[in-house]
Formats: sequence, C-alpha cells, structure tokens
Amino acid sequence: MVCSLDFAELRARVEGLGLSRFVTTQLVDWVYGKGVTDWDRMTNLSRANRELLAKELPFTLTLDKSQAEGEVVKYLWRLADGKAVESVLILAEGRRTVCVSSQVGCAARCAFCASGQNGLIRDLSCGEIVEQVVRINGVLMEKGERVSHVVFMGMGEPLHNRSAVFPALRHLTDAQLLGISRRRITVSTVGVVEGIHELAQSGLDVNLALSLHAPTQELRRRLIPYAREVDLGSLLEAVALYAATTGRNATYEYTLIAGVNDQPEHAEGLADLLDNQQCTVNCIPYNPVPGRRLERPSRESVSAFMRTLRRRNVVATCRITKGDDIAAACGQLALQEPQAIVGNSPQQLQLI
Repeated sequence: MVCSLDFAELRARVEGLGLSRFVTTQLVDWVYGKGVTDWDRMTNLSRANRELLAKELPFTLTLDKSQAEGEVVKYLWRLADGKAVESVLILAEGRRTVCVSSQVGCAARCAFCASGQNGLIRDLSCGEIVEQVVRINGVLMEKGERVSHVVFMGMGEPLHNRSAVFPALRHLTDAQLLGISRRRITVSTVGVVEGIHELAQSGLDVNLALSLHAPTQELRRRLIPYAREVDLGSLLEAVALYAATTGRNATYEYTLIAGVNDQPEHAEGLADLLDNQQCTVNCIPYNPVPGRRLERPSRESVSAFMRTLRRRNVVATCRITKGDDIAAACGQLALQEPQAIVGNSPQQLQLI
C-alpha cells in the first residue's frame, strides 16, 4: 500500500520494482503534494509504470458514501476486505480538521458512543489510517485548501492499535509526505495507561486528549466499562507525566449527558479533580445515538456547567455539536452498514 510506507521505504519499493529513483519523487508529489489517488491522473508516469505501481502499491480505500451538513462532511470508506470505517471533515474557524478512525469498531464500549456497539472487529493498518487523510486532502486541494489538523477521535481506541497509529503519526508529520505540524495532531484515548507512557517516550510529541467524561471513578466506570481496568488517579498521573515529558498541556474531553454527568455537583467535582493542572476541558453536548437511552442536556444545563468551571478557574471550551442530521457522532454512519458483529450486543451497552 502506498500510504503504509515512509519516503525511504517507498523509494526502496519503487527501485525494487526496477523503476528509477525519480519515479518515487513523482509518486510522492502526486499523492501527498497534489492529493491524487487516481492512477490515470498521474500523467507524467508512463502507462506501464502506472499499471505496475497500481498492482504492487495499491490504494485500499473506496469511497462508499459521503454526507454533508453545514460545516461537517462525513465519509464512509469501504476497505479491501469489505469492512467499513468513517472519517469526518470539520470546516470551522479557518481550520480543516480530519477526524480519523484507527479501528473497525472498538472494544472500549463507552455508553454514549456508537463505535463500540458491535465490538472490536479489527485494527486498521498504518496505510488505511493515513489514506483517510490523503483522500480528504485531495478533495480539499481541488478547492485550493489542505488538511490543517488531524484528530484520532473517530472509530476505535488509538492506543489499542499502537503498532499502526505510531507509524501513521510519523507519516502524517513527515515533511517529505504530508508535513502536518505535530502541534496540529491530537490523539484521544479512553485511558490506556501503558499506551500513554509509550506515546510520551516515542518522541512524536503530538497533543493528547483523555476521554474523561466523569469526575469520579464510580461514575466513569458506569460510562466507560474499560475504566474498570485502571484507577482514575493512576490515569491522571500518566497524563500529567505526558504533559511534563512533551511540554504539551493535556485536554480532557467531557461529553455532557442529561441527568448523568451534567449537574452543578459534577462540575464542582471536575474542578476539584483537575485543581492546579495546566489543562483544557473540552465539553461536548451529547450527540444522540439510535438505540441509546441517553439525552442531550439543555442549553441551560450546559451554560450552568460551563459557568461553574470558569468560576473555579478551569480553562474550558464547549464544542458546538455539529452533524446531527448526518449521524456525525463516532461510528454512527458505519453502524448502518452490515459488518461482522463481535463483542457485546447493543442492548448490553446502555449505561451500566
């Protein structure tokens, strides 16, 4: 796969096919410089070379469908084995942010997320992750724009797939490939402590976001079954160590769910938990998922929650929920597609 190789690996493969070193430069320019993934458009390559490269270094994603609503565009990709994953392009504030998936499905089974309803089906490869960005970058480049930011907040738990995610991060930031600044890439995790430590020592120095969603261990365990495997105190220590090692302040993602974690006492508890930390809390009103008996909080509840955090000197933002009409919450579009069902049934994934 083209997108699974860094520049040196790609050059070695191209030369191994008996082609000149300059073919690598041409190929990289088409794929990463111009965002072209259609072999027929790579007109400065001979037809014979294009046919050979398409056979030996294929692209692996096929666009199944895309849906747009306002500033959000959702893409459903069909993989070579017939499985489906999704990416989201968010057009806001001059940014062109791509939210990528790292797995087909997810094992974390968060109560408010659609990605894990069918459990974990398989990991994505490095190439399948990078190609999501490359293809969306190609769409943007036709309008004179480029992908500016990447967030690993789509389907899957990125730190459960470190063998593919870490190389993908290197490809995305490689100046010879996409060249996206490390400061503009964020990895979101539900709390894989060993993965946080490995990311801190990797030298990648990207931003880290923790899916927190609750101010106490007890409530977090109800929302995130995976949280039963790690103590909240140990998790916060790992995040603090990451911030100290990389110089990147942590972000805490907090999905506000009506009557569950959106009350003033939850805001006070969150402020207590994060007291004296250099961090940002990103509050996200819940995006309804079919089959879940959870509701989005009222604007009044969200405003009161934010006021409490700010009164307690917690740096907090509130993400405006986008894409309701196109099933933009993680995993919703792919969930509509037939796939192998692995893990627990949706009925078992209610708030527990």
